[in-house]
Amino acid sequence: MNQTMDTKTSAPVATLPTSCYIELNELAHRLTPLGCGLSVYTADGAMVFAADSGQSGDDASVVSYVLEQAACFGQPVVFCGAENETPACVVEIENGHRLVIVVKTPATSDAAAQEREKQYIAWILEAFVRSVAQGQKMLAQVDKIGHELSQAYEEIILLYNLSTHMKVTQSTSAYLQLACDELTQLVKVEGIGIFLDRKHDGRKSLTLTAGAGVMRIDPQQADVLQMNLTAELAGGKEALLDSRIERPFKYLWPSGVETILAVPLGDKDRMIGMLVAINVQNKPDFDSADIKLFNSVASQCMVFIENNRLFDELKELFAGSLKALTNSIDAKDQYTRGHSERVAFISRWIAERMAVTHSISPKEIHHIYLAGLLHDIGKIGVGENVLRKRDKLTDEERAVICSHPRIGASILSEIRQMDHIVPGVLCHHERLDGKGYPQGLS
Repeated sequence: MNQTMDTKTSAPVATLPTSCYIELNELAHRLTPLGCGLSVYTADGAMVFAADSGQSGDDASVVSYVLEQAACFGQPVVFCGAENETPACVVEIENGHRLVIVVKTPATSDAAAQEREKQYIAWILEAFVRSVAQGQKMLAQVDKIGHELSQAYEEIILLYNLSTHMKVTQSTSAYLQLACDELTQLVKVEGIGIFLDRKHDGRKSLTLTAGAGVMRIDPQQADVLQMNLTAELAGGKEALLDSRIERPFKYLWPSGVETILAVPLGDKDRMIGMLVAINVQNKPDFDSADIKLFNSVASQCMVFIENNRLFDELKELFAGSLKALTNSIDAKDQYTRGHSERVAFISRWIAERMAVTHSISPKEIHHIYLAGLLHDIGKIGVGENVLRKRDKLTDEERAVICSHPRIGASILSEIRQMDHIVPGVLCHHERLDGKGYPQGLS
């Protein structure tokens, strides 16, 4: 797009936003039928646009005079010059910069016509000033909306990343560290940390579990912070927000703390920890958008912690059930007490060493351990008179003993989560030479 009109022009000395050139070209086209020239200058006198219709003159004094008039009276359009009054105006463009627009009118001997023409030009310039002001306002709104959309998109990506990493196999500290790292990509702070209630020597205390940067709140001060946060929540607030930017601190904080934001993990009735950030860097203070973001992240962390707690309870229940099953076998056969646990331990030990040179995953090693622990579960279906017999077994009794792998596999096959365990239970008496049982595999 041309930066000046197609009439007699001069190249701009500086560069303006594209939207300015569009508006100036439209203004120049409106003035062309009147035989007027147009020159645009920055506040320091540099020409940035020109559209001449054969008019000439030195505008340096005009520029300085127009700026003085605008500063004194705030008038967008002024007429300056003693003999040849020159219509001119001042407009604000982006970032608070000012432009001086000078219109050069053709010489005429008809003073009345010249005055009418200048009045008409003044009206055009006033309309132009209003148009530019409205355009700048709209651009500012667009920029604001664009920034808000960009911020919202980044927040959605952050929460999505936290959701996709919500795996029960991940440790709580690793997940909380991920949350802190993701937050610092969006909100620049001096320090961020997550404090959790932990038991030490039989008593609960807040422990810094994850964080980034410099955290000026130690565990003892965290207890006080949690009490203050509880008070804020009881008062209907969503978070504790305190700073000395516009007013004195509401609470007493350690040296070096200028702004602080704390949100709960949980709620005021059951708070298991806090997400804390101090000294925001890229703006004067934390704001409502930060509170919403931090609360969203804290909620995600709370869901992960609760899921991990439930998963741990399930694991404990599962382990307890397996222990009960193996104990039931030991109770029937005192001679082999502890045998299942020893087989499980040795099987896992062998698998771990094989994994150094073979492709055996940690999950498969765990399955091998469980198969070792449950390999004799089928003995539940074998009578104690056979299990505890000290004399030589009859053929019928040996057949009963040899049935325990099938019985064990049958019991576990009813449990979908045991699918990977069943082959180990079924085949633990098979032999390389094919003389094992129950299938004689080789």
